[in-house]
Amino acid sequence: MKNIFKSVLLIFFLTISCSEDDSPGNILNNGNYPFKQQVGYSANDILSNKTFTNIYIEVMYVDGFKPSAEALTNLKNFIEARTYKTNIVIEQRLINIALKSAYSMEDIRSIEDANRSIFSFENQLAISALFLNGKSSTDTENTSVLGTAYRNTSFVIYEETIKAASNNILGPSKIILESTVILHEFCHLLGLVNLGTNMVANHEDTAHSAHCTVENCLMYYLIENGKNVHHVVKDAQIPQLDSFCLADLKANGGK
Repeated sequence: MKNIFKSVLLIFFLTISCSEDDSPGNILNNGNYPFKQQVGYSANDILSNKTFTNIYIEVMYVDGFKPSAEALTNLKNFIEARTYKTNIVIEQRLINIALKSAYSMEDIRSIEDANRSIFSFENQLAISALFLNGKSSTDTENTSVLGTAYRNTSFVIYEETIKAASNNILGPSKIILESTVILHEFCHLLGLVNLGTNMVANHEDTAHSAHCTVENCLMYYLIENGKNVHHVVKDAQIPQLDSFCLADLKANGGK
């Protein structure tokens, strides 16, 4: 899953600012900062305060698939713990799009391009997060994509697929699974594993690139598979980053 989060299993200061207005939020000039680069390109900019001291996450969701407040709080807490950002804001906004039962990556990029209104500007780094109905067009009988980090400051979460996976009697709760997927994809933006953040010690799963070899790590590949998520996300707890991944983030400007 370099950029793709396949599911065989799978913010003050610091404040969360919520706006359910379906009109565009505070439009910021995107300046010259690139936002259509490969995943991991902005890892150091997200982790450190060298260029950006603030982070703004624009959460865009379709009707009926708004992310839980608990999951966004977990994301805020994670960013606070792992980065040197002094002000973290998350804004939620309902978007109106032509809904589909399955979305290709071309669809996802087009939706972001048509609806994204917040861009990196001055000391603020902006991240786009899409929460959609439907599923990924790459789903198969044995795999289901729960989320995908697809650009240097962009990721998508397939809320409908997460809901379906959490309805499994053996599966984790919706909030735990949703939080796990969001944090996993955000960690890809942070360059894990070996995806823009260099490894201090070799721990990349060569058979499942951009993932960790440690089975109970947040970046283990099975966390991507909604059909077998119960094998990794256990005891109603969100998996944590292992010592290898934490060392990588620290070496690239994080905490």
